[in-house]
Amino acid sequence: MVKYLDTEKTVLMKNVNNLSGLIEKNLPEDVKALVDKVVTAASRSDKRIYLVGGIVRDILLGKPNLDLDFVVEGDAIGLAMDIVKQTGGKLTTHARFNTAKIKLERWNIDLATARSETYARPGALPTIKPGSIEEDLFRRDFTINSMAIRLTPQNKYGELIDPYNGYTDLRHKLIRILHEKSFIDDATRIWRAIRYEQRLDFHIEPTTLRLIERDISMLTTISGDRIRHELELVLKEEYPEKMLQRAWVLKALGKIHHGLRGDVWLTEKFSSARAISYIEQEISRLYMALLAYRLTENEIEELVSFLRPDRRTAIILCDSSQLKSNIKELIRKEEPAHLYSKLHGYHQTALLANYIAADSIKAKRAIKLYLDKLRHVKTALTGNDLRLLGIPKGETIQEVLLLLHNARLNGDIKTRREEEMLVREWLAGQHSNLIKN
Repeated sequence: MVKYLDTEKTVLMKNVNNLSGLIEKNLPEDVKALVDKVVTAASRSDKRIYLVGGIVRDILLGKPNLDLDFVVEGDAIGLAMDIVKQTGGKLTTHARFNTAKIKLERWNIDLATARSETYARPGALPTIKPGSIEEDLFRRDFTINSMAIRLTPQNKYGELIDPYNGYTDLRHKLIRILHEKSFIDDATRIWRAIRYEQRLDFHIEPTTLRLIERDISMLTTISGDRIRHELELVLKEEYPEKMLQRAWVLKALGKIHHGLRGDVWLTEKFSSARAISYIEQEISRLYMALLAYRLTENEIEELVSFLRPDRRTAIILCDSSQLKSNIKELIRKEEPAHLYSKLHGYHQTALLANYIAADSIKAKRAIKLYLDKLRHVKTALTGNDLRLLGIPKGETIQEVLLLLHNARLNGDIKTRREEEMLVREWLAGQHSNLIKN
């Protein structure tokens, strides 16, 4: 086992030796009811169970965290089956790691068997074997996430288990790894160190920072899928630009792609993105498009190939890059029908990325006009209506619909009657051409 890094030992204040009062104070009633059901099931089977990780940290900080993570000294899957009988919900199990997730209507419960881990090589998934709660806490990323609250037996309910002095680091606002091979074993911890540091307004302590700088190249041992997961977590934070700026300075961002930058420009664009309230559900994808905006089309392809994002995100990244390349053609003339033809078909989030990031005022104005007005313009007449007016079936229907739509876009016609008149004029023109020929 790798030697635990030396830290100054500080005696905990008496009021944090037992956290039952903080559990009562900081957890919502329905979450406490869930915890009680888990405790009841564990007690019935005489299993030792613990709250672990981020929820313990945030209970101590007085921050909300509704991720219910439990560790069991024993069979987590068997216990999860017992809990489901009380709570209902959908049970998913992973036999390899002896873990289980119970998905309820509002909350998720994660249960894991206490275990120790070894790594066959840097970046590999760990090999596990059952262990004690102390061994389980040692396999975690940082001291502040390596604390547990004992929930059974009842006479020890609420006892804080802190073998690696996490509470001391919490009080001093420090992010500290547990051992010097931590980033070699799993370099995604570099991204998590940055995320916790910036979210909590803490500092990465000097030894941990030195090890990040030493081991930054280990990020190349991590698959694109796992790196993407860490990046997605960053982009879901309240102010992800803070983390990206720090990751850029520490050279972690460049390990995703050498062209990515976490600079003042990005900070300004992310701030602008938050001001656009109607894309709240898409904000993390918009952040991704802005982060990648300054890459070339070839570099976007490299990024998508490495990260393998979901199809929607990949479309947004490619659309955003393509639109950026076509900006000059877009602003060649300001006729609404022209703008519509150049912007229709791009994903809305890609349009927003270009609206925020484009240098051209004319391009921004064109995209805003399209998003606010032009994309909502429809013709009153349908293909059916056109057939009744005498337009023959086939491509001609589409041709006339396009004629009507362009006239609507440019403001040449405004009503259904005017559309009908334009159709009759078109028919008259066609008839005249036939006679001439």
